[in-house]
Amino acid sequence: MFSHSVRIYWEDTDAGGVVYHAQYVAFLERARSEWMRAQGYGQDLLRREYGLLFAVRAMQLDFLKPARLDDALEVTARVRECRRASLVFGQQIRRGPDLLLTAQVRVAALGIDFRPAPIPQPLYDELNALVENDE
Repeated sequence: MFSHSVRIYWEDTDAGGVVYHAQYVAFLERARSEWMRAQGYGQDLLRREYGLLFAVRAMQLDFLKPARLDDALEVTARVRECRRASLVFGQQIRRGPDLLLTAQVRVAALGIDFRPAPIPQPLYDELNALVENDE
């Protein structure tokens, strides 16, 4: 399972040192972007070579425990589903053994004109091969 490390800074928290809820969305985005890069498909390459962008279409978050100032977190990303024009990611945020957040994120494939577009076949085949359904 892919994991991206995040450290919590003052800018991520409210006055009490608890991570502001919207920051979790940014952490999830970074992990998905780094997952794509680790597969050899950075966002700029997708745009240049495939004329493709991915944009969040839907997101379901379950906040279980708060993260706090100076915590070291691990943000995971795995593809749960690959369709012709979208991907569904399963994601988690952990602090050591503690599960802080679970997420399901659907990203839509868009052309550079920001209209829905199919994922090109070679890329689709590679992404579909990476689908993980086990927890």
